[in-house]
Amino acid sequence: MVKSRAATNFEYGALRLFCALVNAVPYALAMAAARGLAAFAFDVLRFKRKRTLDRIAKAFPEKPPREIRAVARRSLANVAQSAVEMIRAPRFDKAWMDRHVVDGQLYKDRLQELVDEGNGVVIMVPHSGNWYMAAWSMAKYGLPLFALAARQRNVKIDAWMKRQYGDIEVLDRSDRNTLARIKDKLKSGRAFAILPDLRVNTPDVEVDFLGGKANVSHAGAMFAVRCGSPIVVAAMRREGGRHVFNHLATLRPDPAAPDAKAEAVRLTREAMRLIDAEVRAHPGEWYWYNKRWILQPV
Repeated sequence: MVKSRAATNFEYGALRLFCALVNAVPYALAMAAARGLAAFAFDVLRFKRKRTLDRIAKAFPEKPPREIRAVARRSLANVAQSAVEMIRAPRFDKAWMDRHVVDGQLYKDRLQELVDEGNGVVIMVPHSGNWYMAAWSMAKYGLPLFALAARQRNVKIDAWMKRQYGDIEVLDRSDRNTLARIKDKLKSGRAFAILPDLRVNTPDVEVDFLGGKANVSHAGAMFAVRCGSPIVVAAMRREGGRHVFNHLATLRPDPAAPDAKAEAVRLTREAMRLIDAEVRAHPGEWYWYNKRWILQPV
């Protein structure tokens, strides 16, 4: 459904006003305000509170209620802080990354070694910590990075989002030529950053995740299989006011695998096993408030 011009301009104007306010104050103050607003939303407004607590309790039945509430609070604060960082993203240069991303240059160099093998690399990062920061930081350090994004209904907000991605080349996931372009870019030696699609609308790969079953797309792994690209499974988390890029593993497709889809399924399940372990180790970093909850039936 196409938005009217009035609705488009009103939404965009409200966004830009909010952005101006966020950009008018120092980063540390903006982040403190984000944490405060998240606490108010959780404790006073009770924003999606019951649903979120139920999700965490089902995934961690051994945790007491107090700890479950702490996980939910931290998760909502992380979302609010990530929104602030999205707004301020054009200000983040390499010097900012040096101060706020732990060992960012080191991880970029490791990824660059994989890219230099010549078949590109697929980087799978889950909705944990500020997942955008993983891409922003690697791009600022010079990694040739591209990603997919859905087109926003508001055309002005869509253009704003593309500007916020900065040095990352963003492909429109609805474009009919996107799949071919992804393969071409991988074969030319680029890094493809992707959030694993954790709840596709049709049955695909069923995996054990967070104590339940998730229906996961094998598409990201299939690109790696078709192009011979290694898969880096990684996650971001906040630690002491800084971002930590955690390289969980490098998975490699078997070039002798007789069935490409079966190999992609194998890699997808292994990636999800690693992500499950990361979420369990740092549950407050995970996006428990996601509207498209991954453990709901297809």
